[in-house]
Amino acid sequence: MTRLVVDEDRCTGLIAMHTPGSTLEAFGAKATVLATGGYGRIYQRSTNAIINRGYGISLAYHAGVPLQDMEFVQFHPTTLLGSNILMTEGARGEGGYLYNRLHERFMASYAHDMMELAPRDIVARSIQTEIDEGRGFDGGYVHLDITHLGEKMINERLGGIRQISIDFAGIDPVKEPIPVQPGQHYSMGGVPCDSNGATPLEGLFAAGECACVSVHGANRLGGNSLLETIVFGKRAGEHAADYVKGTIMPADGAHSDALVREKQAVYDLMGDEGESFAVVRDELRSVMQQEVGVFRHRAGLQRAVLTIRELRGRGRNVRVKSSATSFNFELLNAIELKGMLELGQVIAEGALAREESRGAHYRTDFLERDDEHWLSHTLAFQTPDGPRFEFKDVNISRFQPKRREY
Repeated sequence: MTRLVVDEDRCTGLIAMHTPGSTLEAFGAKATVLATGGYGRIYQRSTNAIINRGYGISLAYHAGVPLQDMEFVQFHPTTLLGSNILMTEGARGEGGYLYNRLHERFMASYAHDMMELAPRDIVARSIQTEIDEGRGFDGGYVHLDITHLGEKMINERLGGIRQISIDFAGIDPVKEPIPVQPGQHYSMGGVPCDSNGATPLEGLFAAGECACVSVHGANRLGGNSLLETIVFGKRAGEHAADYVKGTIMPADGAHSDALVREKQAVYDLMGDEGESFAVVRDELRSVMQQEVGVFRHRAGLQRAVLTIRELRGRGRNVRVKSSATSFNFELLNAIELKGMLELGQVIAEGALAREESRGAHYRTDFLERDDEHWLSHTLAFQTPDGPRFEFKDVNISRFQPKRREY
């Protein structure tokens, strides 16, 4: 998918590329359901699949849908050094220990009662603090040690973790500790929708990690992504099916016009002279990791915003050198880059605007949660000059917010 088609304030289908031949086609639809996943791969270190670049979210943004709560990004504390494959909480749940290079179980300094079983954001910040203050190992990691559990228990309860460690790090956790570091893991923000998956754009629905039903608030609890996919995915599908029963097929005119524009946009990407998508993409990932990561503060976020704005300018000069007409992945990457840059800008500017710490959003210059001023959702609207932000109240029903104590 390269573009959503909008006609008279209604989503009427999409333009998509047939990758075996790099041809574009228009598809009219009474209802369109986005189920395109999160945006983890705009970060340098992420547990997400390679395809999770947030492109579906960015296309909704282009179609006039505001993006909600994009500054809330979850970082998992234990990802495998090098590949950033997830090292499950189960390893700590079964009794694994976290050690710094001084062989200290450092979680005693951050969450003495919970230790390694503290929430993800607390453990991630604790590990990152150890690394930042020089108590991590060279290369920026700490040790996750399960050797004391014994080979039998590891094989029975953590066999997958053992095999991943052997295959991707050359380490057998039966004999030696696993090198781990925090990595981006989940996107709490996304395309706003109601409990039936309906977005503010008629005819467009969203489900899964690309959606923001806001069941996760500012920080998803472990396992609740299943709620978003299985429960709200089912509801979105059923509601979309009901919606089409009372809807006529859209006219072809808007699709024909959108197809012509999209073919021109792809043609304009081809050429020998211009920026490499890979260079721009990697610079984006680097600044997101460094400045919009586990810890955030005004100066770093300002640097990120300025850098991303400059990268967006360079992104307009990206050209695809490959003339392959079959499976031209350089072309696909170049197409997706624009969306990655826009999402990076929304996240960075949203994080800069939110002057508090809440959930996974942690500002070292605003350490406390501020319900008086910031108990609100962030909405980012696309404009030619970048995102324009509005805020709406959080709907508080049965349970009032309370301070989290550990």
